[in-house]
Amino acid sequence: MSARILIIDDEDILREDLAALLRDEGYSCRTASDGEEGVRLAEDEEPDVVLCDLVMPGIGGVEVVNRLAAARPELPVILITAHGTMETALEAFRAGAVDYLLKPVLPQDLIVKIRRCLEHRRLLMEVRHLRREVSDLSTGTRLIGEHPSIAKVRELIQRVASTDSTILITGESGTGKEVVARAIHEAGPGTGRPFVPLNCASLPRELFESELFGHMRGAFTGAVRDKPGQFELAAGGTLFLDEIGELPPEVQPKLLRAIEQKEFTRVGGTRTVEVRTRVVASTNRELKSEVAEGRFREDLWYRLRVVEIDLLPLRERRDDIPLLVEHFVSRLNGRLKRRVLGVDRPAMRVLMSASWRGNARELENVLERAMIFADGDFIGIGDLPAELAGSLHCPTQSDDLRTAVRAYEREHIRQVLASVDGNKEEAARRLGVNASTLYRRLKGLDD
Repeated sequence: MSARILIIDDEDILREDLAALLRDEGYSCRTASDGEEGVRLAEDEEPDVVLCDLVMPGIGGVEVVNRLAAARPELPVILITAHGTMETALEAFRAGAVDYLLKPVLPQDLIVKIRRCLEHRRLLMEVRHLRREVSDLSTGTRLIGEHPSIAKVRELIQRVASTDSTILITGESGTGKEVVARAIHEAGPGTGRPFVPLNCASLPRELFESELFGHMRGAFTGAVRDKPGQFELAAGGTLFLDEIGELPPEVQPKLLRAIEQKEFTRVGGTRTVEVRTRVVASTNRELKSEVAEGRFREDLWYRLRVVEIDLLPLRERRDDIPLLVEHFVSRLNGRLKRRVLGVDRPAMRVLMSASWRGNARELENVLERAMIFADGDFIGIGDLPAELAGSLHCPTQSDDLRTAVRAYEREHIRQVLASVDGNKEEAARRLGVNASTLYRRLKGLDD
């Protein structure tokens, strides 16, 4: 399809001459006799390049550029002017034009500048596409952090990705369990094959079996046609069962058989369906306790946790918070159409000291809200939720991030120790580390 050029000029002869010249070169042209009409056509017709006179009755070229920059920032505009001075050129570029032409317009000069603009726009769109792909990849599979626990998770992903073993991912809500599941899928032979997530907590109890294994027409009221289940839809790829602890007891034996035998029957059916689907499950519950209390089958628990990956809560890897902030701000800039550069130091101290019961998901939500209300280049304390900013307890006012992290860690460990009357074994258990690690950490913090 030929490139589309919009010409905005109040001089009828010049406007039509330019259009005729560009049509002879194979371009598709639309024309407007004033700025208002030109802006409307640019928004409706979506041209590839705009030629616009600098001086016109009504709104001039600078105002046209400003309006188009707000509506379609990727659209290149060439301003046409009768006065070739340095001030004119600066005025055009300050307005946001990518180039300018002098009257009388030389045909060869016009063609060269049009081609240059089209190439500029092509490269810009390509860069945006690549950034979107990178952002999508980061959203799905990139693990953010330098904490040793994240390094261990990355190593486990590489080890298990090429196998078809079932995997159980454990951790609090918001710690990134689905991110890990997608990383496992994409690092293995299932890349390019389906990744099917199913949130067990969101399904009505009576629909579990049908959703997992499908049903036959007439199997129950409302079953008007045969329907494949998630196991079949994920054939050759990965079925991610999020919050597996919510699975009803009556469905658990059939899931166990499907995992072990690679076969099942649809609800209301008699034919065995054979399918090779890898199962990755996750839970924020303590399944061992669920097994002990009879709510979860022990044999299914063992089958699910052939490999178990545990994700630490964010409050136990606070030194990763700045990295997560940078990642989320970059991603949210694209989605919210903002240009926030980051978080200032006082606000970062608040983020570093917050409890983050919702983990990384809560952090992202807080940053999204802050970016909506932020007026400057950086998020400040005033942009954070009042309850978060008001809960600041930072034992140091140092601007150095490493010092701030160490100070917080020292204070947190001491508070936990105080709560258990100095019992280091119990403190280590509550902190989620072994006793020897706690001893080393205490010694390092006191050095």
